[in-house]
This record gives sequence, C-alpha cells and structure tokens, in this order.
Amino acid sequence: MKIKIFRKYFFQTAKVLFWFGVGAGLGLFFFVSFTFIIFQKINSNVVYPGVVISGIDLGGKTASQVNEIFAKKNEKIGKTKFTFVSDAGVATVSASQIGYGYDHDLISKQALSIGRSKNVLSNISLIFTAYVNGIYLQPAYHYSEDQLLSTLNPILEKLHVDPIDAVFAFQNGRVTTFKQSVHGKAADLIQVKNKLESQFKRVMFSGKPQTIIINIPIKILKPDITTEKVNSLGIKELIGEGISFFKNSIPSRVYNIALASTRLNGVLIAPNEEFSFNKALGDISGFTGYKQAYIIQNGKTVLGDGGGVCQVSTTLFRALLNAGVPIVERHAHAYRVSYYEQNSPPGFDATIYTPSVDLKFKNDTGKYILVQTSIDPNIQKLTFSLFGTSDGRQVVLSEPVVTNRTPPPSDTYQDDLTLPKGVVKQVDFAVEGAKVSFTRQVAKDEKVIISDKFVSNFQPWGAVYLRGTKD
Repeated sequence: MKIKIFRKYFFQTAKVLFWFGVGAGLGLFFFVSFTFIIFQKINSNVVYPGVVISGIDLGGKTASQVNEIFAKKNEKIGKTKFTFVSDAGVATVSASQIGYGYDHDLISKQALSIGRSKNVLSNISLIFTAYVNGIYLQPAYHYSEDQLLSTLNPILEKLHVDPIDAVFAFQNGRVTTFKQSVHGKAADLIQVKNKLESQFKRVMFSGKPQTIIINIPIKILKPDITTEKVNSLGIKELIGEGISFFKNSIPSRVYNIALASTRLNGVLIAPNEEFSFNKALGDISGFTGYKQAYIIQNGKTVLGDGGGVCQVSTTLFRALLNAGVPIVERHAHAYRVSYYEQNSPPGFDATIYTPSVDLKFKNDTGKYILVQTSIDPNIQKLTFSLFGTSDGRQVVLSEPVVTNRTPPPSDTYQDDLTLPKGVVKQVDFAVEGAKVSFTRQVAKDEKVIISDKFVSNFQPWGAVYLRGTKD
C-alpha cells in the first residue's frame, strides 16, 4: 500500500514540475521575445550597439549620423596629395579631387545591415554578439577612376607607344622590305590602382594631410607579328651596329655615300659565307651612277669616281667589330681622314679599292645575316645595322693605342683645271702621322673564340689646297 501511495504522489509531483518547467520556459521565451521586439523597436532606425567601424562604435547612430561622421573624416583626408611620377612627367592631385576617402554611404549601409537579415535566429545571434563582444567591420573606401584617369591622361598619352609589327619581303636572294618588330609600352594602370588602394590605411589612420609619391609602372606591349615569325632565315634581332658621320662633305661625296649604302641595303649573307665588300657593291664608276668626289690617288687629292665610298666600308667595319664576327680582310687608310674621326677615335676605319683592297668577313653565326643601312641627312650620319640571331657572344674592344707620332708636312698646293683662276679651295687638313692599334676579344660561353689586333700605320699628311687655273 505504501509503495502504491508513493508512486501516486511521485507522478503527481513530476507532472506539476513538468508543467511548471513548460510554463517557465514559455514565460522566458515570451519575455525574451518581448524584450527583443522592444529592443528592435528602440533601435529600429539606428545601428545596433557594439557595431564598430574604423575604431568608432556606431551603436545608436542613424544612417545620416554615420554619414556625417565619415564625411567629416573625408574633409581631412581630402587635403592629402598624391604625386604620380613617370619619365613622361609628374602629376599631382588631391584626394578630394578624385573622391578618395571613406565610402560613407556604403559604410552606413554596412553598419545598419547587422542584425537585419531575413534570418531571425542569425539576427538574434549577431545582435547579441555585437552587444556583448562587439562586431568590428572593415571600412569601405572609394575613389573615382574617371577623375584619376582624367588627371593622369596627359602623362599616359606621352608614355604610350604602340607596338610595331614586323614586315619582311624577300625576292631574288635579297630582302626588299624589312621592318623589325618593335615592342610598345604603356602605363600599367592596374598596378597604379593597386598602389593607390594600398595607401588607404596609411591615409585613413594618419589623422593629418600628407604627400604620397606613387611611381607609374610601365608594361610592355608585344606586337602581334614578331620579326622571327615573318621569315625562316633566322633574322631575329640586331646583332651589331656601326655608325659614322660625314659632316662638311661636298654634295657629290654625300651622293656617293647614299648610293653605295643603298646598294648594300637588304644584302643577305648566308651561314658560313664569306662576304666581300667589293663583290657585293660591284663596279664603282661613273657608268654605275657614281659622281666624282675627292679621293687619294698616287699621293695626291684628286677628283675621282666614287669618292666617299670608303665612308661606307668604314661604317660596315665598325658594325662587324661590334657583331663579333671574324674579319678576314681589312685595310687602313694611308693617312688619318677627318671624316672617320668625327665622334670616333682614330684607327676605326677601313678603306677599299677595287679589285685589290677589300673588306671581308665570314658569317659564323649559323644563321643568315641581313644588312640594313640608313642615313640621317639632318646630322649627316650613316648607320649599318646587322640583323640575325644572337648566339650570346660578347665583344670587348680596347681603347686605341697611339704611338710613333709624326708631325704633318708643309701645306701642299695643287693646280686644278676645274677651278677658276684665283680660287683656292682646301680639300684636306693637316694631320700627324701615327701608328694606331686596338684589340678585340669575342667570348662565347665564357670562352674566347676570337682574339685579333688591328693596326693602322698612318702617314703624316699636310693640308692640301687646290689652286684654280681655269681661264
């Protein structure tokens, strides 16, 4: 009986406690819900407590108040100067001019969005977390790319160089048209923007205006058609170049220089081929279009067909030196010629005289070599450019050594039937005699493959004047 009574009272007590717990739970639920609803109503138009952006607790702030806070910060930030530096110039712009600063509209939306999603449980969790521990958000920044580009555009235009596609035309063993591909360049705007954006934190937290320098990086623009794509001859890149100047040359000499260099332009030298200047150029006479200009003949300065062609052989010689190819034959002039020492030390010349005196070299590069010539008439400059495929050879030229200096002889006067009586014209200038030598070493794969020495024995030469005898 006692056991039955105990069980009866036990179940009755458990029942009471159960319903009490249910009632208490429901009461707590309704209390929390009511409290949450009241809390939501109180904060219906403001940021929930504990939402922090850029170190500022925005709890209780309306959207307009958040906007105002960060708008004021932007007033200080707006005085910061950005200086963009490039080879094409410098551009300075203030932060306010490009709208650089806090994005206060987005920040206010970010702050107010906390606890206001469609997920009720997520809202309760976020609000509780913000209230107890705080929720820290990264501030939003912005700037106007259009305003930035407008500021930088004058510089960007100067920096921009379009790439050039290669052009190659080959006919009858000769290159008739050649234009090497050229890489272009432009400002790397992506890097510029990255650099600008990387300064946000520095600017925002400095608390005072400052000047920030940003270097404008350059990116390479590749042509669609490269030199190596348009030919199968291995003509890929510049392997050697030579220049010379011919200021104060008479018109007929300039004409001959242009004619001879043009006839060598486009010449191809096959792998292992020995090139002969005289053979490539052909006959040098009035019959082949050359005019008379001053030459040295039998120890005298006289008018002769093709005067000035040695300017062409000299320039090619310099290109061959720099290309590092074997020079089979080269002869120095009998005396130092002023033309060849314009912007060059003595001894870097090569004379020719058909058929016995020649300039020869061997193409040992394993690929074709293309000869290209050009003349700049404004500065009277001749350029020889050799194109092929570089095999990595490196050239070292020594400084010329000048010895055995000999003073020039007395001035010489020569009768000239082409000049009127009484006219005296200087055609050569006094130069001392000397022995000039220099060396060249060509290395490949850290091994010397060519080691040669070039010696010039220049005779002393007096000034030469032509005296007119024509009636």
